[in-house]
Amino acid sequence: MNNDKYWYAFAKLTKTSSAFVNKLYCHFGSIELAWHAQAYDLWKIEGLQERQIQSFLEERKTINSDECKDYIQKRGIDFIHPEDKRYPELLKHIPDPPTGLFMLGDISSCNLERTIAVVGSRRASENAKMTLKSILSGLKNTDVCIISGMAEGIDTVAHKSALENNLKTIAVIGGGFDRIYPKSNVELFNKIINGNGAVLTEYWPDVDAISWHFPVRNRIVSGLSKGVLVAEAAIKSGAMITAKLALEQGRELMCMPGLISNPNTEGIYSLIKTGASIVTNAQDILDSLNWQITAEKSSNNKHDFKNLPENEQQIIDFISKDPLTIDEIALKTQIDISELMIILTKLELENIISQTNGEKYILNT
Repeated sequence: MNNDKYWYAFAKLTKTSSAFVNKLYCHFGSIELAWHAQAYDLWKIEGLQERQIQSFLEERKTINSDECKDYIQKRGIDFIHPEDKRYPELLKHIPDPPTGLFMLGDISSCNLERTIAVVGSRRASENAKMTLKSILSGLKNTDVCIISGMAEGIDTVAHKSALENNLKTIAVIGGGFDRIYPKSNVELFNKIINGNGAVLTEYWPDVDAISWHFPVRNRIVSGLSKGVLVAEAAIKSGAMITAKLALEQGRELMCMPGLISNPNTEGIYSLIKTGASIVTNAQDILDSLNWQITAEKSSNNKHDFKNLPENEQQIIDFISKDPLTIDEIALKTQIDISELMIILTKLELENIISQTNGEKYILNT
């Protein structure tokens, strides 16, 4: 039986937290049973407060699960939840995973194993903006995905830099899709969802982006990432909240140093003193995350390979993303090792690929 409609219904609730829904789901083992739970069932769940239970029961009376699902689907909005295979694995393991994410765009086009969250001041200095642009340009044409919150300042620079450098990007926003904030980023929003990544939110389309939503959504920004880069942050700021969340979630924490005379760098140097990595270029990010990446071929070069045999194209597709050993290629392609050695030799002689230090194969640029 398809229980999707109950996930939609829980997402429609405005007075119930994801932590509350997670408790119900874990207790009942079924989202349908959780939705239909009676008061006496809810009282048995340890940690639930009377106020939470009463609020849920009252609001539930106003919601029709079938109507919720129909409305979202008619709007052309996608929806993913923990029982959906597209739900990001990284989010399943954070302390308070979202119980539902509305999505526009295509998260499957993003490599969720190569994710970097970029956070920082909304009133970022020009120096910070230029430095961040320079750093992210060093990742151009790779499969790294940039995650941020589409707010003013550093967030906006991060997303725009991703687009300018042929990188996928994911924006996690603090309101519904009918309430894009800031309005100045509507164009950016449309560019992201039209082939350049995805925009995600926990909130129903008509929910405003109000102040307390932003620190709540920050757990998703950091939760989706392998590492978090903080680019300008005052001691008391949303970026510092995200940095704390990143540490709690076991993410790599990185900082972009700035002018010590700028109050928005106080948080940066505080984090550096407690062990955050210093990032001044793209290679610093790769070193911190222990990534080895190779820039993908441009679309023109990819077009040159279209007439290669399928097995050769398969190999090229894999090593265009990561340098790989012969054993790694064999594992990914399932090509017999003796046949694979012949193919690799042929591609080397044609100067399509080469070996680095006699170990890993890379695509020649």
